[in-house]
Amino acid sequence: MRRARRFHPATLFTAFVFALVGAATLLGGIKLVNLGGSAYYLVAGAVTLVVAALLLFRMRAAVPIYGLFLIATAAWAVWEVRLDWWQLLPRLDIWFALGLWLLLPWPRRGLRRDSLYDTSRRTGGGFLAVSLLVVAVVGVAGALHPEPDLAGELPMTEVSGAQGDRSWQPDADWTDYGGSAYGQRYSPLKQITPANIGQLQVAWTFRTGDMPGPDDPTEITLENTPLKIGDTVYLCTPHSKVIALDAATGQKRWEFDPRIQSPVGFKHWEHMTCRGVSYHDDAKYADATIPAPATTSGLPATASTALPPPPAVVSAICPRRIFIPTADARLIALDADSGRPCDDFGNHGTVDLRANLGPFTPGGYYSTSPPAVTKNLVIISGHVTDNESTNEPSGVVRAFDVHDGHLVWNWDAGNPEATEPIAPGATYTRNSPNVWSMFSVDEDLGMVYLPMGNQTPDQYAAGRTPASEKYGAGIVALDIATGKVRWNYQFTHHDLWDMDIGGQPTLMDMQTADGMKPALLASTKQGSIYVLDRRDGTPIIPIREVPRPQGAVPGDHTSPTQPLSDLNFAPPDVREKDMWGTTPLDQLWCRVRFRSLRYDGMFTPPSEQGSLVFPGNFGVFDWGGISVDPARQLMLLNPSYMAFQSRLIPKEKLAQMELGPAKSETEGVKMAKGIPYAIELKAFLSPLGIPCQAPPWGYVAGVDLRTGKTMWRHKNGTIVDSAPLPIPMPLGVPSMGGMVTTAGGVTFLSGTLDNYIRGYDVRTGRKLWEARLPAGGQATPMTYADRSGHQYVLVSAGGHGSLGTKLGDWVVVYALPK
Repeated sequence: MRRARRFHPATLFTAFVFALVGAATLLGGIKLVNLGGSAYYLVAGAVTLVVAALLLFRMRAAVPIYGLFLIATAAWAVWEVRLDWWQLLPRLDIWFALGLWLLLPWPRRGLRRDSLYDTSRRTGGGFLAVSLLVVAVVGVAGALHPEPDLAGELPMTEVSGAQGDRSWQPDADWTDYGGSAYGQRYSPLKQITPANIGQLQVAWTFRTGDMPGPDDPTEITLENTPLKIGDTVYLCTPHSKVIALDAATGQKRWEFDPRIQSPVGFKHWEHMTCRGVSYHDDAKYADATIPAPATTSGLPATASTALPPPPAVVSAICPRRIFIPTADARLIALDADSGRPCDDFGNHGTVDLRANLGPFTPGGYYSTSPPAVTKNLVIISGHVTDNESTNEPSGVVRAFDVHDGHLVWNWDAGNPEATEPIAPGATYTRNSPNVWSMFSVDEDLGMVYLPMGNQTPDQYAAGRTPASEKYGAGIVALDIATGKVRWNYQFTHHDLWDMDIGGQPTLMDMQTADGMKPALLASTKQGSIYVLDRRDGTPIIPIREVPRPQGAVPGDHTSPTQPLSDLNFAPPDVREKDMWGTTPLDQLWCRVRFRSLRYDGMFTPPSEQGSLVFPGNFGVFDWGGISVDPARQLMLLNPSYMAFQSRLIPKEKLAQMELGPAKSETEGVKMAKGIPYAIELKAFLSPLGIPCQAPPWGYVAGVDLRTGKTMWRHKNGTIVDSAPLPIPMPLGVPSMGGMVTTAGGVTFLSGTLDNYIRGYDVRTGRKLWEARLPAGGQATPMTYADRSGHQYVLVSAGGHGSLGTKLGDWVVVYALPK
């Protein structure tokens, strides 16, 4: 009698692996079906367990059954996502790898004949090979059929009658955070073009020496866009140091260290950021006059109401001054030539921004963004910690005399009519909406434009005041001379999603059917670009009120509708089949999580169950804003798409939960003192730290503002610096920071989560050039020319603690060979 064939160890190992994968898939599939999701995973888990059992009992039927399963899985995957290779990958990769292993001879040794094979000695390898070939063909077809970008061209002819930025600056300079007070992030320089951009090389680098330390907060960032005036570049660091460099060589001219202080150190702060400094030059206004205040129609006021322009003042101490807001809530004026404090400003160069605010947690109030500077005023507001409590400092906007630092007016959204300087010892309205981003200024119209935040907390708004409800999450235009409200327009009603306005408003003259109009473009986290007449706030591009999901937690409410601009980059609603991962298992986890959350589309209210927030807290557009070419009437932008989760946790349940400390304002559990809930926020990621929603997550796009049409859109960036393996997969990644556009027909972006700066053709959006950065480039680049007319492109590369990009202290400057 012939001895029975022994069980081969490879077959036993294969059965164990199939059983392990099958059990995990089956259990997840059962939960997903119970939540109303796809039944595929339940079936896949059951089939895989059957195959494991057949292998364990040495039955050859395991092989063709698995082959049939592979073909069925490929058909299901194509039915769900068509030939999108990046979505096919996590649906097929593990199953394909298991099939390849099973195709090897060792796992099939020892399999005995059964009724399916009669006397044949074959073990089904041929059919399995065919099945694998089918899956491979589907994968190859997907790879050859990538998600189509929107291909097109922007018109490159200048528009007749389009005026440039009327806030004066030399073409070679970059005098404000956004290039000028209009916030266009545009330069008229033309030396760098699509034809020669490939020749860009490093001209000089500089290291600030301000590296993140062990006692610094997690979210420490170098989001700085420097200024360039004359032959000097001015920049700031996360610890509020100011450094002046030679624009042509990078040689340091001076450095100022404000030696910021905290009674508890910096480790427990939410974040530490400096986006830039501001500049004032008496010579710019020496022969200028400020127009009389305009009416809401944009026409000059009557002689009886017009205020006479104040006389030009020239400071003998600091005729050219740099303003730096510090992380410990001071505003300091420095001599632009020497870096010494201007002794005539405030208290020997310093204004204490803590005045009249009342108590707050160290690091809970300061200005992360540079102030606006006008002829006679420096205007500033501040960041207020989100979701800390209902008793935070006021978000007041204050205007100080640009020369001596005395308070000229204050606008507090909680007490909007009282703009006269507050009395000594009085306190601004606690917890009123703030402005943490950059202002824009039109001195011709006499208005400063505020991108508004909200009354904290963000996700529960039952206690907001009528004034907060009116002015939060929109644009408020104030009279420069008096601080009085000229107009306001709200973009998110009763905001429960942290949809405050992060981007600096962009001002330009826009061609319309009714001729040229002075426009304001506001980019928002929700994805709309709101285009308003900046004289009175009336829409230039239509804005519709759209019904949105209802059903807030007890005690709160939601707005029945929310505004939506006809010019928008709002994403479509997420579906279960949009879930992603690296394997079927983590994709299954994301599907289960998606079905476990409340999600009724954009503006799904926060809930105790947990709600999906998409677009998430970082938004489609954040503080990077947009870039425009005013002469050609073009808009260049970089939308991002990342989902977040929010959950309201009743305070009485907190004791039963194990919760770690909040990592940042947008990650972790915040206690939100004063409301009945704690607030949990986190990105919508798989257990492997990979986004649960399918890519692309980031694009570059070009819009023809004459028609309002997006002419091109391309996914942008790779996962080389964020994936476990440094493979430059071109998935399109989010970006934090904005673009800068030039008259030469190129635009630059550095904010993607991979460490690159890239240059694009404005006409087509095609990537023309890229350079590796020594750290994350989460800042908006800028461009300038030296005295000889040689053009440079500058980027701050310091990384972003919350995004996990590489931290550093670099300033990198590129130019064409001389």
